[in-house]
Parts: sequence; C-alpha cells; structure tokens
Amino acid sequence: MLFGDEHVRRYEETNGAEGHDWQGTTTLILTTTGRRTGKQHRTPLIYRKRGGSYLVVASKGGADTPPDWYLNLVASPEVQVQVKADKFTARARTATPQEKPDMWRQMTETWPAYDEYQQKTKRDIPVVVLEPVSG
Repeated sequence: MLFGDEHVRRYEETNGAEGHDWQGTTTLILTTTGRRTGKQHRTPLIYRKRGGSYLVVASKGGADTPPDWYLNLVASPEVQVQVKADKFTARARTATPQEKPDMWRQMTETWPAYDEYQQKTKRDIPVVVLEPVSG
C-alpha cells in the first residue's frame, strides 16, 4: 500500500503518474509549514475538486486528535499543493458549518470510510477548502 513518505516521493518524482490514482480515488500532495518547527511537511491526501478549489478531510482515520497537517494549516493557512504535475500556492480554510454538509457528502462519495471515521470519534472532523491563490 502506497501512502506516507514513499507515496510523496513517488508522486513528486513522477508528477503524480504514480500516486495520484490510489485505491479507487485520487490524491494530492499538501505541503504545510510546521507550527513549531517552521519546516515543510508534505502529506498525501484524498481530494475532490469543487469549482476552482480542492476539498480534503482532516480525519486521521477517526482519531480523537486532528492530524498535524491540519493544526499546521490552521496556524499558517498558506500552503503548497500538487495535483499531478500542477503545483500551486493555496489558502486553506475550514469549511463553515453552513458549507460542510454538502462538502462532507461529496467527500464521502469520494471515500466512503469518512463516515466510519466520524463515528469513531466525538471530534467534529473538518472539511478543508484549499483555494488557489492567483498570481
């Protein structure tokens, strides 16, 4: 199973030829700035395109704590995104309570296990909107 550091390496080396299509869905590479270290962290995430933006879910498999990448982008919302060979800067934000139900439905169509992950935890699993920054 390809995920984690090896997934990132192969995705970047092949511009997504390896790693973009993954277990029946698609992934992007999200680069966040560490909130404590200031170092760049790259994470492969399942995504869905919505208009000009991209949606990802901060599920951590239903853990009671959010993933580090989510805490990093809350602290520093300017992120780098790679979708196949396309690399761009984006501003990350958590979907509002009004936006989330429709976005959650779209993401569970993409990866049905998200509903199971939400059932495992009392934490409200966020949907994150990655909005490309023009220029």
